Amino acid sequence: MAITTRAPAPGGGAAVPPPRRGTAFREGVERLRAAATTEPGRLRIIGAVLAVLVLLFGAVTVAEVSARSSAARDVVGRSQPLSAVAAGIYRSLADADTAASSGFLTSGQEPREIRERYEEDIATASRLLVEAAAGTRADEESRREIALLGEQLPRYTGLVEQARATNRQGLPLGGAYLRYANEQMTTLLLPAAQRLYETETGRLHRDHDEARAWPSASLAAGVLAIAGLVWAQRREYRRTNRVFNQGLVAATAATVVVLLWLAVGHGVARAGLGEARSDGQESLKVLGDARIAALQARASENLTLIARGAVLAEDNKSDKYDVDFTTNVKALDAGLAAALELADDDAGRGPVTRAAEGVAQWKERHAAARETDLRGDYELALPQVIGGKDSSGASFDVVDASLAQAVEHEQREFTRAAEAGLGALGGLMTGAAVLALAGATAAVLGIGRRLSEYR
Repeated sequence: MAITTRAPAPGGGAAVPPPRRGTAFREGVERLRAAATTEPGRLRIIGAVLAVLVLLFGAVTVAEVSARSSAARDVVGRSQPLSAVAAGIYRSLADADTAASSGFLTSGQEPREIRERYEEDIATASRLLVEAAAGTRADEESRREIALLGEQLPRYTGLVEQARATNRQGLPLGGAYLRYANEQMTTLLLPAAQRLYETETGRLHRDHDEARAWPSASLAAGVLAIAGLVWAQRREYRRTNRVFNQGLVAATAATVVVLLWLAVGHGVARAGLGEARSDGQESLKVLGDARIAALQARASENLTLIARGAVLAEDNKSDKYDVDFTTNVKALDAGLAAALELADDDAGRGPVTRAAEGVAQWKERHAAARETDLRGDYELALPQVIGGKDSSGASFDVVDASLAQAVEHEQREFTRAAEAGLGALGGLMTGAAVLALAGATAAVLGIGRRLSEYR
């Protein structure tokens, strides 16, 4: 068996293995380590780190401000309008039900203005359903409620027309049709509209929370960048006794401007959006609920005369619709009290006060009409409910008109405050990007000036 041996190295020394080739990453680390042993190398590393910190601060700021601006725009242009649309659908349906019952009480002589009000409410509800469908994007829950409303609304209007036609013929079955239409409204249409409103209002609150969330990552990145710049300047001062490095001072100034702009701008935006939510949206919700309670109370009041005791409450003694009237009026009183507390100016308090006075008058007139009806004098009770200026219907009109005025005022207040909050973020993204780029460039130039001293 042959044995091979390695030839000795020239000069009789031991054989030297070839150098091991490292990876690109390993070679980069070695070069960085070697550069860090010299002052020019350390300066290059410091300049690169400072530039990265300033650019990172700018990038994170742009990203977070973009997200909050987008959420604020959704609050102003999508979430709140959709919430208002959903509330409008509910109000239109409730008002249509009230108008239908009011028209029915006049037998075959339905006043033209009541008929037009009913038709306008149905047309408004249909139009708002189209707007809601176009604005809800791909939200399955909202689309399910919109589909249910679109399916049931024609059935409701069909029952109302059947009730009218039967009533014009003098048949008592018309009241049964109208009561069934009201049941469809209260058990299917209005609950679906309420769920749609709650879904859209929940989305509005989520957009509010996202728009008002503090940009924590941006603030932390800004503080870190400033700390790095201050450390680098202190290092230069200790090594060279030079008080200022113009490039580093400029980079620090640009970073501080962005950080202050971010903190102040977002603080103003939070304040504006917070005012829109606490003073505007909360008031709108309370007023909307109060207005719906008023509409339902009016419909129950009309149905009390239509049913004539044919439908009993759960105790099997009281008139169901009279009990519903009392319940809704209590909710109306509570809503007006809450709205008065939330109103923060005379323009907001005035309509609510007038509505409360109208409710007090309404309850008095309703009690008088109810007493007349219970005595068996239906013909006298009817004009007390749907008659002229001294009827309970006239009091309801005052309440409804006052609440509509209050809603319009609070809607303007919400829009003003929300747009002010959104405006506070205007220009911040562009300014942060430009100043961050300028700051990073200034930091590199400032370090480059020190490097030139070693050439």
